[in-house]
Amino acid sequence: MQDQHATDAVKRWLGRDLASLAGTERRVLDYLGQRRTISRDTTVPSDDGLGARLADRVASFGGSWTFILIFASFLVLWCLLNLTLGRAGFDPYPFIFLNLILSMLAAFQAPIIMMSQNRQAQKDRLAAVHDYEVNLKAELEIMALHEKLDQLRSDQLAHLIAQQQAQLDMLSKALRRLEGGD
Repeated sequence: MQDQHATDAVKRWLGRDLASLAGTERRVLDYLGQRRTISRDTTVPSDDGLGARLADRVASFGGSWTFILIFASFLVLWCLLNLTLGRAGFDPYPFIFLNLILSMLAAFQAPIIMMSQNRQAQKDRLAAVHDYEVNLKAELEIMALHEKLDQLRSDQLAHLIAQQQAQLDMLSKALRRLEGGD
């Protein structure tokens, strides 16, 4: 009987049969039926490999003002040093060696940053799924509470109507006795 009640509730609340629900929705219903919390901390660092953690650190540093200022200082120093030394410098104008270094840096930094962005996108997807689960469970809990309150209210109204009917019956009997005793 409990399974039929759950199936009916799912049909009422979600407008679909229990068999047609996605895995996420089934998991939420399981948590709801067991009265367990579904929320968890999604910001807990995952135990990813060294390469993934290194990619995050490189991307974090490569996208910081510290990196920009250090790199801008390096470029200015490189150019000033080679301009003042002229043809005796290690990379005279037009700084071909500097261009090679910048190209190699970009060639390594871009895929590392993309790896970090992919990891962040995966974390965002997991957080979105978790948010959906929490919101769905909260919505279903609210619907269940509304049904309980509606049932309590209708039971209370039925009880009040029964009491009123009993009082009316008592008043009718009393009135008949008074009328008959006159």
